[in-house]
Amino acid sequence: MGLNITTNEIDGISVLALNGRIVLGEESNWFRERVKGVLGDGKKKIILNMANVEYVDSAGLGILVAAHVSANKQGAALRLCNLGKKFHDVMQLTRLLTVFSVYETQAEAISSFGTGSMAAV
Repeated sequence: MGLNITTNEIDGISVLALNGRIVLGEESNWFRERVKGVLGDGKKKIILNMANVEYVDSAGLGILVAAHVSANKQGAALRLCNLGKKFHDVMQLTRLLTVFSVYETQAEAISSFGTGSMAAV
């Protein structure tokens, strides 16, 4: 299975729901291009909902870090939510939890931007 990305906008926040695998190859290129497109559209608040991510390899982690750095350079904020236990453990082991703002739910990630909305969870 590849990687599918669904984009929604909630209270001015771009929510990218990822479904599949973030691995070296087409998947990581597709992911990179989607994030670049969102940033190119001038979006400054981005959430990556990882609830349906089945697997992330080292290239996928690199793409996540690159997306975070790219967002920061453009004055945007990127948050992660719904990591799942395995992915959370990998992020903890690699110390990437100290790099990203990570939330248990999409609603918590949305509210972290101070919008006050808990809609469309």
